[in-house]
Amino acid sequence: MKLYHSPMSPYVRKVMVLLHETDQLGDVEVMTVATTPLDPADSLLGKAPLNRIPALERPDGPTLFDSRVICAFLDTRAMAGMYLEEAGRWDVLTLEALADGILDSALAMTYERRFRPEDKQWDDWLDAQWGKIERACAALNQRWMAHLSGPLDMGQIAVACALGYLDLRHDARGWRKGNDALAAWYADFSERPSMIATRPES
Repeated sequence: MKLYHSPMSPYVRKVMVLLHETDQLGDVEVMTVATTPLDPADSLLGKAPLNRIPALERPDGPTLFDSRVICAFLDTRAMAGMYLEEAGRWDVLTLEALADGILDSALAMTYERRFRPEDKQWDDWLDAQWGKIERACAALNQRWMAHLSGPLDMGQIAVACALGYLDLRHDARGWRKGNDALAAWYADFSERPSMIATRPES
């Protein structure tokens, strides 16, 4: 299998952390690509129609894309149980969706500053995206700490990668303010070997 990868992508990081945690790194060839909304990667053409990473090319089926699809596939492949069973599965999926929502808003903010001409950047829109992130972090701090502190699952990995991206790109906005329990959990979780090994360099 080939994983189309960028070390700066938080969605790719989710996949890489899962590969570390499930001992599947040796089964995947990592293919580093550079792609942006304005300059798609030629190597992804014909494989991932949205031209986004991560994408997982398989020898026996179509290329998988979207980090949630890839993580579910790899979890099933390893029989790792990162998505739990029965009712607990819905909690994990909801938590992963919340974390990916944080990433969606955070990445939109990054792209606004990086790719839109300065005179066309919209501060109110940036603040609205940050408002979504603030509400999500507050919900994690108030509602999800018991789950985050439990046995390892994909929801925890997704949240940790999302918070790591906030530190990388939007640290000045201060997601930790008012979220002491979440901040303490993240400080501990970020020291896992899988998180250290996948930590992007700014």
